[in-house]
Amino acid sequence: MDGRRARRRGTALVAAGLVALLALAGCGSGDSGGARDSAAGAPAAQEAGAAADQNKAGPGAPEQADAGAPDLRIDQRAIIYTGTMRVQVDDVDAAAREATAAATRAGGFVGGDERRSSAADAVAELQLRVPAAKFTEVVDEIAKLGQQQRRDIKTEDVTEETIDLDARITSQRARVESARRLLARATSITDLVSLENELARREADLASLEAKKRRLADLTALSTITVSLVGPDATTVEEEPETGFLVGLAAGWKVFLASMTLLLTVLGALLPWLIAFGVPLTVLLVVLRRRRRRQPAPPVSAPPPVPAARSAP
Repeated sequence: MDGRRARRRGTALVAAGLVALLALAGCGSGDSGGARDSAAGAPAAQEAGAAADQNKAGPGAPEQADAGAPDLRIDQRAIIYTGTMRVQVDDVDAAAREATAAATRAGGFVGGDERRSSAADAVAELQLRVPAAKFTEVVDEIAKLGQQQRRDIKTEDVTEETIDLDARITSQRARVESARRLLARATSITDLVSLENELARREADLASLEAKKRRLADLTALSTITVSLVGPDATTVEEEPETGFLVGLAAGWKVFLASMTLLLTVLGALLPWLIAFGVPLTVLLVVLRRRRRRQPAPPVSAPPPVPAARSAP
């Protein structure tokens, strides 16, 4: 009986040990599977988060590669406005003052003022610089000063040139900084002189590009309006060139009359000198000619006699 009980206890212990080993193996496999599942799910979670962020940004949001692209909408473009006007007014001086005041109110200034005469045929030439945003407003205001005879508005888009200048300026500044760093590490006189010359050349190129940029910025920020204010008696219609036989004849006659007038003017200027010197000289020549006529002619000697020819024997 004791032997049987001992065998049963041993069998029970072995069975319990097998069950414990199986349970441990199952737990280990479950943990490793969970780890693999979590590792596999991490990229999926990241992709899902990125997709959620993209959905929040909206379908029309620009990509990161295009984040630095320039804004080329019509209100962001660099455009140079220039205008030429001719307006007939009753009082040129008063109209010129009003045009100047209009440009000043718009935030501009007078770039040039030239006036001729003060009668009814007076003419005033004004060059006004006004902000581009107020260009059309100032032009319309000046046109109301009198009777507008001519208007010529021109535009020039320099957006691409401005963008190109910005890129070149950025690149040139980087080249200047590179030359300065190399100059700071120069160890020999030859390298020092060479780097100084290179740095001076790069700085000159940079200054030239910056000057062009400032010029474009000035032209785009301030538009130019050239205004011609004429009086009521000034010529209002520009003469067109005429051709034909009669036109050529009239032009030739005018040239002939002008030439004759010039010739008579020269003769009139020379006449006093001709009288002062020509009359005494003429009298002197006449007197000398008469004296030569009064002098007797010298006697003419007779030719020697010709000897008679001898007769032959």
